[in-house]
Amino acid sequence: MLNRTVTPITNILVVGIGGLGVMTAAEILARAALLQGHDVKKTETAGMAQRGGVVSSSVRFGPKVYSPDINSGEADILLGFEVAEALRWSHYLRPTGIALVNTLRIPPPVVSIGLYPYPDDPIGLMEAAGIEVHAFDAAALAESLGNTRLVNTIMLGAIADDLPFPVDVLKECILGGFRARKPELAELNERAFEAGREAVSAMKALARRKQGVGA
Repeated sequence: MLNRTVTPITNILVVGIGGLGVMTAAEILARAALLQGHDVKKTETAGMAQRGGVVSSSVRFGPKVYSPDINSGEADILLGFEVAEALRWSHYLRPTGIALVNTLRIPPPVVSIGLYPYPDDPIGLMEAAGIEVHAFDAAALAESLGNTRLVNTIMLGAIADDLPFPVDVLKECILGGFRARKPELAELNERAFEAGREAVSAMKALARRKQGVGA
């Protein structure tokens, strides 16, 4: 459970490239917080075109939230659907925040047309800045489950254990929709959700072991 900040407001920044499910993930996170009785504010920004352009969404919830905006240095969690976008927004994390990142690399249009270079090692740069990063290949996990469209559910599973409410609340927000519209996909998405949780849990366990070795 998230206990990284003294403020009762939880700030989550979801970033990536259009077409990856950033806005859908933010909407589901906001819905789960609402179900727990929180006041919720959400905002989103889509750059250039819908698919392929950079996308970001902020979700803030707590007893009372007056603005959807997250300022630099205030985010508790950065959920990155694309690795360079995670790096680009990483300065929004508070010192005790964490980044949960899909290692997918998709150069956005600003890179394709030569305006900006694509970083060689986005994860390394975040770690060098002292950020707690848990990065994994969500696309590979989705492929192993037989459906590349599962990345969104996998990433929501990745964030589930760092939210200040029960995991099952978020899971039911995802699976309830599938049970109503496409029941044949409910079980597959449950597996994807748990795969995301397990991926991050394994990385956290590895990080703890490394800290123990170095202590």
